[in-house]
Amino acid sequence: MEVELLSNDIDIKKYLKNLNVDSGGIAIMSAKAEHHIIMIRELHVGGANILKQDALSVGADLAVPRGTVTAQTPYVDAILIATSRELEKLSRKELAQPFGLKEVAKKLQEILKIKTPSKVEVMGVINANDDSFFSGSRFSEKDAIEAIKKMIADGADIIDIGGVSSAPSAKVVSKEEELARVKPILEAIHAKKLYKETQFSIDSYEPLVIEYAIKCGFRIVNDITGLSNDEVCKLCASNDIRAIIMHMQGTPQTMQEKPEYENILSDVYTFFEQRIDKAKSFGVKDIVLDVGIGFGKTLEHNLKLIKHLKHFSTLGQPLLVGASRKSMIDKISPSHVSQRVAGTLALHLEAAKNGASMLRVHDVYKHVQALKVKKALDEI
Repeated sequence: MEVELLSNDIDIKKYLKNLNVDSGGIAIMSAKAEHHIIMIRELHVGGANILKQDALSVGADLAVPRGTVTAQTPYVDAILIATSRELEKLSRKELAQPFGLKEVAKKLQEILKIKTPSKVEVMGVINANDDSFFSGSRFSEKDAIEAIKKMIADGADIIDIGGVSSAPSAKVVSKEEELARVKPILEAIHAKKLYKETQFSIDSYEPLVIEYAIKCGFRIVNDITGLSNDEVCKLCASNDIRAIIMHMQGTPQTMQEKPEYENILSDVYTFFEQRIDKAKSFGVKDIVLDVGIGFGKTLEHNLKLIKHLKHFSTLGQPLLVGASRKSMIDKISPSHVSQRVAGTLALHLEAAKNGASMLRVHDVYKHVQALKVKKALDEI
């Protein structure tokens, strides 16, 4: 007899199927194998005591502060620990309970619906300005087309073209200057029909620039202001364009001046809820959410967003992460921007593990290769 300790990250359904377990058993046991750790904040103490007992009754557990059973405080934070199977049973129980537990039940049901993305798309970065934080992403018209062709050959699913730096304290540029910078590249992409070989995204929040890019075959708008401009919403809706809604606190000129949040996860989540509602009210159907790594966040904020990225999956939209070569890596391991590829890959593979379906990168080939290796590991 041999005993093997298997990874918790295996495809348990595949292993059970290889054991020739019947289909009903596979469904039941795979649900038992998937664990969830869920933070519930500001829960009514009466609801906490009910949820604790109900959790125990289905085999799960709820961690609560001391004094909860005697209601020492009116509201408490709690951590629910449960398998998918237990979560399913518990969510049904709480639908009939008071103290806000009906809302908790609905959120638990949303969590159960989360699906791991079947593919992680790689978005390459091309900048038509001379002040982007990474000089390797800056290209003139001729060089840009060569770089685009190389990114396509390297496996880029999307290529993001921008004409204005959004690095901290970047200079403000007029919409006319922005268009003048990107126009030659956009026209070359259109003339050479490169938009038929891969998807193109315009990194802009200016309607003037976005409209021109759409005419040149672009089908994605990457808006760092999160669709704050109604005209951008209208352009995305009328042209059936995918809109990337990014979260940013402040502006590129002010965003890193002591960024603060009451709770980074819930604050960004609320922002996304509001902007999704706005986008849909204009008729935007294809939405991607970008948590905005480095845009008005401290190192701790950035790490929390990547570590707990799955929290945003309940919003039902694809998630994008762009941590490529950013200064957060330097804060962990002092390095020049040219030395941050390894740190970038570590952050992006963690993001992919936690639900990202799109990565915005400077190094396309390295990411395509890393994701292929990750996929091979996931399939073992």
